[in-house]
Amino acid sequence: MKKNKVVLAYSGGLDTSVILKWLVEENYEVIAYIANIGQREDFALVKQKALAIGAAKVYIIDLKKEFVTDYIFPAFKAKALYENRYLLGTAIARPLIAKKQIAIAKKEKADFVAHGATGKGNDQVRFELAYYALHPHIKIIAPWRDNKFLQHFHGRQDMLKYAKKHQIPVTATIAKPYSEDENLLHISHEAGILEDPSFACAENIYSLTTSPQKAPDKTTKISITFQDGVPIKVKNHDDSCLKTTSLGIFMYLNQLGAKNGIGRIDMVENRFVGIKSRGVYETPGGTILYHAHADLEGIVMDREVMHLRNMLAVKTADLIYNGFWFSPEMDFLMSAINKSQENVSGTVTLELYKGNVYPISRTSKHSLYNKNMSSMDSISGYNPKDAGGFIKIQAVRLANYSRTHKNESKN
Repeated sequence: MKKNKVVLAYSGGLDTSVILKWLVEENYEVIAYIANIGQREDFALVKQKALAIGAAKVYIIDLKKEFVTDYIFPAFKAKALYENRYLLGTAIARPLIAKKQIAIAKKEKADFVAHGATGKGNDQVRFELAYYALHPHIKIIAPWRDNKFLQHFHGRQDMLKYAKKHQIPVTATIAKPYSEDENLLHISHEAGILEDPSFACAENIYSLTTSPQKAPDKTTKISITFQDGVPIKVKNHDDSCLKTTSLGIFMYLNQLGAKNGIGRIDMVENRFVGIKSRGVYETPGGTILYHAHADLEGIVMDREVMHLRNMLAVKTADLIYNGFWFSPEMDFLMSAINKSQENVSGTVTLELYKGNVYPISRTSKHSLYNKNMSSMDSISGYNPKDAGGFIKIQAVRLANYSRTHKNESKN
């Protein structure tokens, strides 16, 4: 009997290792797919593990550059920030992972794709919306929603017993009783001991950034140059280090941010499926980039364009978080956002110090800043007397409301 082919998004962790073995036992030919999006991992060891468990073939695809240029930078041009705090480190990686998984499925003529996302989380939605958008007829195996799978596995303990029975090597969980997800943009820590929002996150949970208290006692001064909203150069003023490639720039910002304790967030957020969850995030390079980009926009972007883009930013963040990267509404929004970035070119100088990012100067040939017009020592370019009429016109509505309100109070 011919086996059905399935392409499994494989991380090498407990869940996907158990799922790989379970799919083999269910008579699937499993092709393991490992996306290298910047996580600190021994990919050769992960491949060896997948083959030992029973994978028929293993793909390891380096997606770091594409992740930065086609996903991270566009999201930052949009100023996408979920619930005013989260820089979308996990969410922004899912459409790229899914895109390559579908490409492998087409290449291998596989009718099925599978993932290890929990049935309570956002990732199941993100992966599957991307799958269907890119391959409408694909068949999806989501073990954590599969009755047969759930009969065997109620939780982590059942999976650990299964792994021991089948001699599947797993990382010890005693030292890290929580879940982590890492890529170039961030590392997240959640679940386990972090499920209690009143539990103060211990310092040893953070694994990417230096504690701000232990960060250097001197500032790090850098400049970031942008072209049309995209960083094209980073210069370190302290040691003259220069980075000019997209991947090189972002990795270097991560290095500087981590060293200076930048990018830590501990928050409770609203999942798309309707559940609140607590996440602890470390986003060092992304936090620096976000502040630099926002600062440059202040000098080059028209006020009303900025206000409209900021309205779109909220919607864009929601779409990314909820899994709608490959959607007509996202195409529409990104067209508008790209238009807003046409003159976001220039250089921002920043100081990094103990968890903080301080923009201290900015220059651009597209600057809308008029020193003479804004100066308190000059009246050229602007007649202060005009402000009187402007204020009176603005006050018409307020005066009318006040009169009406007073009349209502008397009655």
